[in-house]
Amino acid sequence: MWHSATAVCVSSQDAAGAARVKGQLGLVIRPMWSNPPIHGSAIAQRILEDPGLMAEWKRILEDPGLMAVWKVELKSMADRINDMRTALTNALTQRKAPGDWSFIKRQIGMFSFTGLTRTQCEHITSVWHVYLTMDGRISMAGINGSNVDRLADAIVDALSAAPAAKL
Repeated sequence: MWHSATAVCVSSQDAAGAARVKGQLGLVIRPMWSNPPIHGSAIAQRILEDPGLMAEWKRILEDPGLMAVWKVELKSMADRINDMRTALTNALTQRKAPGDWSFIKRQIGMFSFTGLTRTQCEHITSVWHVYLTMDGRISMAGINGSNVDRLADAIVDALSAAPAAKL
């Protein structure tokens, strides 16, 4: 996929039609949520296939100063995601969310599996307009200091409204 749709607006004459359209849109959007745009791989391919760009990349790799800058930037991105893992875990603990949420801090990478059920995820999406995959996976990169408390509130609300997960 080269691009992701930003918004889709559908109008239906009745609830049954809206449900059918929602179901079909879900089939279309799921691969988009699961597979990021290929811009990054297209850039990497261009660099790897162009001798001049590849030489520039090798120069960067061999230059201790440029590598140091790159490593600092990379570490800062990883640290921000780890900080958000800690912030979300703390926010859930402060709100007395049922279960032990420390596993969020122990996970690595840009995503976290929350253990939320499909029903809980649907509740979060429909009530709070917080979007996550229906298997409970959230993008840690999308969490920041301005929205982490709202996410924690949404999770606690979903656990209360649809208590089914054993965490």
